[in-house]
Amino acid sequence: MKRIHLLSAIAGAFASSFLLAPAASAQVANGSELRSASVQVQFDDGTVNTVTFNPDGTASIQGPATTVPARWWVDSQQLCLEAVGSRECWPYQTAFQNGQMVTLTSSCGATSHWTPLSTAPAQQRRPGERG
Repeated sequence: MKRIHLLSAIAGAFASSFLLAPAASAQVANGSELRSASVQVQFDDGTVNTVTFNPDGTASIQGPATTVPARWWVDSQQLCLEAVGSRECWPYQTAFQNGQMVTLTSSCGATSHWTPLSTAPAQQRRPGERG
C-alpha cells in the first residue's frame, strides 16, 4: 500500500501539500516561536499551503481549496502535525526565522520548502521552568 503524506494528502483531497527555517543563533528549538505563527509550505509541484500554529497546540492548514483543522507539537527535535487521521514530522533543530526559507524532508519522505510569515521571538526555557 502506498504511504500517503499528511500535507500532500490534505491538499490532494481538497484539489491539490507542506516546512521550517533554522536560526543563526544557538537557541533551543522548543516551538515557542511558532505559537500564533503562520508558515507557508510549498511543494515541488507548486502547491502552496499556509499552516497557522495556535498557542493551544491546534493548527489550521489552508490549502488551495479549503482549510483543515490539525494538531501540532514539538518532540525530540521533530515538529509534528496531525490532521485527518495522519501524522507527519519534520526535523526541527533550530527556531524558525521570519522570511527565511528552509527545505525539509518529512518522516514520510516528502520534501517541501517552508517560509515563516510571522513568528514570535523564540524563548529559551530556564531549568525548572514549565512550558
